[in-house]
Amino acid sequence: MNFRISHPFEPGDKGGDEAARKEDPAKVRARVDEPIAIVGIACRFPGGATSPDRFWQLLWEGVDAIREVPADRWDIDAFYDPDRTAPGKMSTRWGGFLEGGVDGFDPGFFGISPREAVEMDPQQRLMLELAWEGFEDAGVDPASLRGSPVGVFAGAMWTEYARSVEGGAELISQHTATGQDSSIIPARISYTFGLSGPSLTVNTAASSSLVAIELACQSVRSGVSAAALAGGVNLILAPHSTVAMSKFGAMAPDGRCKAFDARANGYVRGEGGGLVLLKPLSRALEDGDRIYCVIRGGALNNDGASSSLTAPSPEAQEAMLRAACANAGIEPDEVSYVEAHGTGTKVGDPIEAGALGAVIGAARKKGKGPLRVGSVKTNIGHLEAAAGVAGLIKVALSMDRGAIPASLHFETPNPSIDFEGLGVLVSARRGPWPEGRRVAGVSSFGFGGTNCHLVVEEAPRIAVRACEEQVDRPLHVVAISGHDRGALLDRAQALRGHLEADSSRSLADVGYSANARRGHLRERLAVVAGDAGEAAEALGVFLGGEGDARVIEGPQEGLDRPPRVAFVFPGQGPQHAGMGRELYETQPVFREALDRCAAILKDLLPRPILPVMHPEEGDDPSIIDDTRYTQPALFAMGYALVELWRSWGIEPAAVLGHSMGELTAAHVAGVFSLEDGLKLAVARGHWMNEMPAGGRMVFVRASERRVAELVAPLADKVAIAAINGPEHTVVSGAGEAVGVIVEALRAEGVETTEIRVSLASHSPLVAPVADAYGEAIKGILYGPPKLPLISNVTGAQADVRVAAPGYWVDHLRLPVRFGDGMAALNALGIDAVIEMSPHPVLLGMGREAGRAEGVRLWLPSLRRGSPDWSILLKSAATLYTHGARIDWRAFDAPYARRLVDLPAYPFQRERFWLNGGRVRAWAGGAVPEAEGRGAAPSGTTKKRSETLAEKLAKVEPEKRRDWVEQVIRAAAGKVVGLAAARIRTDRPWRELGLDSLMASELRGAVALLLGKSVPSTLMFDHPTVLSLTGYVLREVESLPAPEIVAESAPVSVPVSAPAPVSAAPVPVSAPAPVATQAPVAAPTPTRSPPSRPPPTTTSKPNLPGDDLFNTPK
Repeated sequence: MNFRISHPFEPGDKGGDEAARKEDPAKVRARVDEPIAIVGIACRFPGGATSPDRFWQLLWEGVDAIREVPADRWDIDAFYDPDRTAPGKMSTRWGGFLEGGVDGFDPGFFGISPREAVEMDPQQRLMLELAWEGFEDAGVDPASLRGSPVGVFAGAMWTEYARSVEGGAELISQHTATGQDSSIIPARISYTFGLSGPSLTVNTAASSSLVAIELACQSVRSGVSAAALAGGVNLILAPHSTVAMSKFGAMAPDGRCKAFDARANGYVRGEGGGLVLLKPLSRALEDGDRIYCVIRGGALNNDGASSSLTAPSPEAQEAMLRAACANAGIEPDEVSYVEAHGTGTKVGDPIEAGALGAVIGAARKKGKGPLRVGSVKTNIGHLEAAAGVAGLIKVALSMDRGAIPASLHFETPNPSIDFEGLGVLVSARRGPWPEGRRVAGVSSFGFGGTNCHLVVEEAPRIAVRACEEQVDRPLHVVAISGHDRGALLDRAQALRGHLEADSSRSLADVGYSANARRGHLRERLAVVAGDAGEAAEALGVFLGGEGDARVIEGPQEGLDRPPRVAFVFPGQGPQHAGMGRELYETQPVFREALDRCAAILKDLLPRPILPVMHPEEGDDPSIIDDTRYTQPALFAMGYALVELWRSWGIEPAAVLGHSMGELTAAHVAGVFSLEDGLKLAVARGHWMNEMPAGGRMVFVRASERRVAELVAPLADKVAIAAINGPEHTVVSGAGEAVGVIVEALRAEGVETTEIRVSLASHSPLVAPVADAYGEAIKGILYGPPKLPLISNVTGAQADVRVAAPGYWVDHLRLPVRFGDGMAALNALGIDAVIEMSPHPVLLGMGREAGRAEGVRLWLPSLRRGSPDWSILLKSAATLYTHGARIDWRAFDAPYARRLVDLPAYPFQRERFWLNGGRVRAWAGGAVPEAEGRGAAPSGTTKKRSETLAEKLAKVEPEKRRDWVEQVIRAAAGKVVGLAAARIRTDRPWRELGLDSLMASELRGAVALLLGKSVPSTLMFDHPTVLSLTGYVLREVESLPAPEIVAESAPVSVPVSAPAPVSAAPVPVSAPAPVATQAPVAAPTPTRSPPSRPPPTTTSKPNLPGDDLFNTPK
């Protein structure tokens, strides 16, 4: 999902206004009138409605999610009084509260330090989670949006978390302003995900979130935003706002919204949040998104000078409804359902019903039946700033499912409302959506008079994409990732349960949704299976602690970058009849590539190549071993495999071939075209076939030097053909001469192995055909390599010399320096080697050579005797689990796939709350004295008893690095508010949430530890604990040798906070790691531990993130 394409200007261009002026006016008009698709939904509502599916279940089952104020918010007995005029009291005991509390957060996931997390309003935290879940639901990898003009529009009203700092200015820290300002709610989302569109908070009281969505739609239609996240949040964290609304007279004493009922006596407050992801309908259709519904248009207005500031205006509501229908291009009688504001108040309900009847109900009287109305507030309460988005999500889900849930607590119609005369009917019973096109309205009103109405229509019915008849893959892969080990295992467990719940699910669609439509984080595993039931079984075995070959797991510490991949190509030997047949039948990219080769070879060979490679019953299968066919067939096979891997986004950082395999490698490197490469392979095979018979090739386990001594006297008949490793040499030449050498080596006890060939390449026997071969390949157009190509001739990276026929003659004649070539790959930083071959030959040889220590993965593409797709898919899955960025959309592009629901990400939440839970202690208006928080701790500076150098001098040399590393981890932990044991030494500072001020504090700590000034760029130059440890060691060792003094107390350097720019450090003790001061107390996990103990980390996922040295905005 690349939003940039549909935007009239790229990020960094001069701006939308100038770009828009250059647009075709007709296109501008079309865009302004375009419906806006809802392609993603995320929500957290009372009653355990933590996802769209769970919210729908709550609605459809008619659940009333209202409960008494939980004890972890405040002591309701101390604050409740049925007399709403009682000072400091509230007239209700009820509310719609989120299950599980609101104090949990997973700061490491978002790259936020615990020290900052404790200062953040839980509304910010919740909206970050909802943003991620909204992207997941829409099938969007958030990393793909970085720098895109995606807007964020958030409704928010109360800021009750800020009350937690009442009691003294000394509690204010560097993160207080950003943590508690409601304007940061959308800004935090934009910053975390790198979204460059408008980002603003809307506060129009109860209409905030619907107004935010209307503004987002306007932004998308105007082209300012290519897409937008929009919605709202409302958390009830303190008793004050409920006391205020009780005094206002809005609260229902019995804690129920009885919308449009005769018993209506006020509303009950609720909390939660919701976001929708919005895109232009045309773009959503183009991208193949799941579309819940479309917003056709909307309208905003204000009551103006009504009877009072907070009194609703019938005239304003009617005008709003007419404007919304007009803006949507919808006649009022087309609207069959309205999700009403529906608070259940004596004044509000009759006015709202009257306006709906006057504009829509009256129009529908001409044969279309009454307008149905309902209110989600009867289920979950009035979510105030999030009420509008809750209503919109209810309508979106109702349209998507073709049914309307019941509006609860409607028993006796309100006598102040003439329902029949108005043509309005309360949907007191659930049922199917009325026949015909589904069109609905959603209303939301703020008590300051700001009104909003959106007109919503069902999503267009889309035919399933027609694909050419295609045999589907026999196996599928599902990628699973997490930002730490615990999340990875929890996610695997959730997927297992999801698949077990319905084993008939299409595993192909599950894989597509998990792989192509979700973000990929550092810790990874993948499951390869044929169906959902098998995948669930494999995950169960794995999670039970046993190994399962179907579950492929990456390194538990995760990886910081994708692996650098080399493609390697074998010489003759791995060919066999039927090679690649299964891929040819099931993989269109592979088939098309092989067909291209076959078309070129048609006029170059005596017979077609495909029947040689894939003989039918009755055909001679041995023709594939005829050198004239073997070499072009292996070239074509390697090329087709490369095309398949490349189609999945795997590009080689280098290529290497062994003997004739270098021809394919050279084509991949751009030395010659596909056609010329095949011509070269045909010529090579032809002239090798003309070489003298009686040749022989033998592998000997001896060094090049020893073999060369034996070859020297027979140099006109025999030669070293390949040096594959220190003790892995191949001798080639006339059979009798080779036999002399072999016998001499056997006499020395050297292992020898005959290679089954009849032609001795890379030997003096090439001489009779060398000139003719060189002449045959002069017409080929050569060029220098465009990516690193390792030469067989030199064992080093090839240069322009490969762009000449003479090189390729030498290449056939001279030895293959494969061992040197592996060392060259290692020098290029290659992590993974993939063999482009019908059977792995070079992988074992490369490992045995012992010259590529940096290579962690040796992956076959195919293996003779094993199903093609099984081997290839497991290699792709292994590469993914080791950090490769696979283009999963391209992976599934040839097949009909659809986006399906999957379990949401399992955030690893811990408790973060100011002052050790002071909000929970509120009772009867009494507020306890504030406890300390875990910002930069204060203390008195103690005089050093020893310098760091003196202490280090007492440590054994081989233990000094670990000793200094412990000191640095302790210092970093104190700065960010993490235990030292949770500081990963190889992770960048930004993943710990280190901002510029924290970086200065840590830099200051290092300066005091060293007793000298350090560069201002220290944290930039040394972005990890490991790097900083090395710096400190070098600096200490450069000092004059200290005089050893008597043992004394550990170094302790407390500081005051907040630190000045010069950054006085936090307490650091050495040599033992120091117990760190947590944000409040140590955060207490609010989840059960995973089935295996994960390495603790606060690593950040592959999210658009923060530059460590950005200054505060």
